[in-house]
Amino acid sequence: MKITDLKKYIRDIPNFPKEGIIFKDISTLIKDPAAFKKSIDTLAGTYKNQRVQYVVGVEARGFIFGAALAYKLGAGFIPVRKKGKLPYKTKKVTYQLEYGVDTLEIHEDAIAPKARVLVVDDLLATGGTVKAVIDLLKEQKAKIVGVAFLVELAFLKGKEKLKDLPIYSVIKY
Repeated sequence: MKITDLKKYIRDIPNFPKEGIIFKDISTLIKDPAAFKKSIDTLAGTYKNQRVQYVVGVEARGFIFGAALAYKLGAGFIPVRKKGKLPYKTKKVTYQLEYGVDTLEIHEDAIAPKARVLVVDDLLATGGTVKAVIDLLKEQKAKIVGVAFLVELAFLKGKEKLKDLPIYSVIKY
């Protein structure tokens, strides 16, 4: 399977979660063993020489790719969750969404200073969520070696919020 073949496994859902949005549904990709494997192998191949110590996955679909990628890279996995979901003391960041405000949290002891971290999420749209995660990691003085996505909606220019970081997207629209 080629990387370009992966697009056919992503289903478009019009008007979800609200009118005018075309949602890129990855559930059809992750249920296919070959497509899911190709996605993880592609991401792992991109970062195999980066000495990644931790993969940080963004709730919720970032957990799917982040955990599998951490396993493949021999790294630890760290979840970044919505407010109130982590059981220990946390650091948090509140950020603006296109339709409101949200808060993300990470355990305050999740990452030692200078730890080599790869941030993973399923999709890059406007970049607000992942920018908030980056802010949390910088506060913990992590060394961010990359930011990876399965899908990038390039027309929304989310990369512009992450200019100083190396970004990789498997699939671009």
